[in-house]
Amino acid sequence: MNLPDSSETSPAQKPAPSAGFSKALFALILGQIFLHSCMAGVRVAAPLLALRGGHPQWAIGILLGLFAAAPVLTSLRAGRLADQHGYHFPMRIAVGLTTAGGLLAVLSTWLSSLQFPVLGVAATLCGVGANFGLIAIQRTAGRMTSGSGAELTRVFSWMGLAPALSNMIGPVVAGVMIDLSGFRGAFIALMLLPLLSLWWARQVTVEKLEPKAVAGGVGAAWKLFNTPGFRRLMFVNWLLSSSWDLHAFVVPILGHERGFSASAIGFILGGFALAVTLVRLAIPLLVHRAPNLSAGQVLARVMLMTAAVFAVYPWVHSAWLMGLCAVCLGLALGSVQPMVMTALHQLTPKDSHGQAIALRSMTINTSSALMPLMFGLLGGAVGAASLFWVMGVGVAAGSWPARRIRSEQGHTAAPTPEALAGSP
Repeated sequence: MNLPDSSETSPAQKPAPSAGFSKALFALILGQIFLHSCMAGVRVAAPLLALRGGHPQWAIGILLGLFAAAPVLTSLRAGRLADQHGYHFPMRIAVGLTTAGGLLAVLSTWLSSLQFPVLGVAATLCGVGANFGLIAIQRTAGRMTSGSGAELTRVFSWMGLAPALSNMIGPVVAGVMIDLSGFRGAFIALMLLPLLSLWWARQVTVEKLEPKAVAGGVGAAWKLFNTPGFRRLMFVNWLLSSSWDLHAFVVPILGHERGFSASAIGFILGGFALAVTLVRLAIPLLVHRAPNLSAGQVLARVMLMTAAVFAVYPWVHSAWLMGLCAVCLGLALGSVQPMVMTALHQLTPKDSHGQAIALRSMTINTSSALMPLMFGLLGGAVGAASLFWVMGVGVAAGSWPARRIRSEQGHTAAPTPEALAGSP
């Protein structure tokens, strides 16, 4: 089913549920790809420019941290905007912030004395803008279905392709343009990508929202943790997100220790990314064959599979076998995002989905900012390879609360926004 262009749609209309791959869903995916590609490209080009300017490695770490740290502080605001205004208004803000970040990156190529602080502001704006767009896009995607678990999983599997593709497109655009026309040309090209997101947003209908779409203040979002199963879901999501971060952190270290070439390490990580993409393409077909399989069941099995791969990884000393482990891990962790998003939409009130997605975003970004530091400290004490065993024990133990998400999805009604806000 194709949804009409917003220019032909009354603001009183709302996104209609679609059982198939609609034009509007395609527009959401492309919108996230172009928005996230700008951020991903700047995240590659800005540190390279800073290094060329003679800045130390610790400064580069701070610059990279700004891409994840800034969204932690603004996610709840982004979630509330999405719940209050739907898709288009937050998306325009997202495009404006990300484009402004790209523009500042362009200006930094002329401001040599202020280059690093300007790049820092650019990183902050790009990170916040991409996160604003992500929350609005994911919330809207969830409302384009009938709300059944199978349809939600199918939609979020397709949506999961966007970050995988944008993390490839952005760095490739940055690298090619740096070689062809220098950093200024690269930043100009990246700055233009979010404008394509704005064009594709025209294919998404305007949603009619009730006046009481968001109840209470900022504290109402935190009260979502009182929703049965939500804290458990966030804990499981944090464990699996940390597993992803651990793999990206440890594989280059192990590869270096074992004398692998840079290309071999790249192929190992590339195999992981390819497996993530393939499993997200396969999930819609699997859901069609097993529509009653709950998110909790899948997450529990994924955690046991992840723990098994982590148990084997330290004993593997061949690049090919490490690549095989990476593929198995990618198949497991690649299925996490669609299942977590399905459970999140089923557990939380419909009018608070934006804030629930924002809390998940805060959890992931906080983990991405802090966990590598913890891995570094712990790895120095017990060894990098042993981190896999430590994390594997935690992930295996987490499979028990993951199983319990299944019963809560089916038998517990989510509280109303009024209850979350504490109103009578």
